[in-house]
Amino acid sequence: MNTLGRILKDISKNKAMLFMVLPGTIWFFFFSYLPMAGTVIAFKEYRMSQDGFLASILNSKWVGLDNFKFLFSTEDAYVITRNTILYNVVFIILGLVLAVGLAIVLVEIVNKRLSKIYQTAIFLPYFLSWVIVGYFVFSFLSADKGLVNQFLTYIGMERINWYADPQKWPYLLVIINMWKTVGYSSVVYLAAIIGIDKSLYEAAMIDGASKWDQIKNITIPMLKPLMTILTLLAIGRVFYADFGLFYQITRDSGMLYSTTNVIDTYVYRGLKLTGEIGMSTAAGLYQSAIGFILVMTSNWVVRKFNKDNALF
Repeated sequence: MNTLGRILKDISKNKAMLFMVLPGTIWFFFFSYLPMAGTVIAFKEYRMSQDGFLASILNSKWVGLDNFKFLFSTEDAYVITRNTILYNVVFIILGLVLAVGLAIVLVEIVNKRLSKIYQTAIFLPYFLSWVIVGYFVFSFLSADKGLVNQFLTYIGMERINWYADPQKWPYLLVIINMWKTVGYSSVVYLAAIIGIDKSLYEAAMIDGASKWDQIKNITIPMLKPLMTILTLLAIGRVFYADFGLFYQITRDSGMLYSTTNVIDTYVYRGLKLTGEIGMSTAAGLYQSAIGFILVMTSNWVVRKFNKDNALF
């Protein structure tokens, strides 16, 4: 049987499974793969044409790598790259530790109804818009009517102008991001822990293992493959920043740019001021290319130690 015949046979054999993934495949084609053709804008001086989007691309002037120079030719290039990478590294490491720890704690709660209430409470912030969270944070940190400054005044301390003090925001952004995202991440690990064979814990209890010994020798090792895969996927977006977190929460305060300006907010401001779509496309292509390289490199390193934990 030739290659085409084997392919058709496999398709016929697995048509039920292929039909199930068809909607997702169509979605990815139209919203992920088809737009890839637009990356050519990164190498053009894009100008709108009355004849439509395709004509705009074809008629725009080819400028090569000039759009990429915007990201690296200014004094802010080092700051935005440093901030983007360092924040994401902290988010990945701290988010992993807190999500796994929270999932383990939720599993250990004896009262299952109370456990469900806790799960809902920590899961809910994930669905809140950054705009809402931004106003929520502002109600605490406002210079004149914020709850924090009112408390400081009440105990005889000086008010703090939070939106003009860049040194405090690395800590604030990490806390706010963890509050919003850890609950969602912990649900994935919670599901994995529930799926672990209970006989392993029963055998450990018979051998006299403490709860900590069970977590250290059963729960954590069983979660390692999932932890590795999710970390690899997160590494792929280490050059991306959550725009809502860094723009809405900081209220785009210019006084905070030294510690809150990241690639995404920098490109947005540049696009708003100059209207250069080619520049923003170049930034997106740069982030995607670096993310791809990081994922491939990280996956290669993981395969060197344990092939079973690698993505592919």
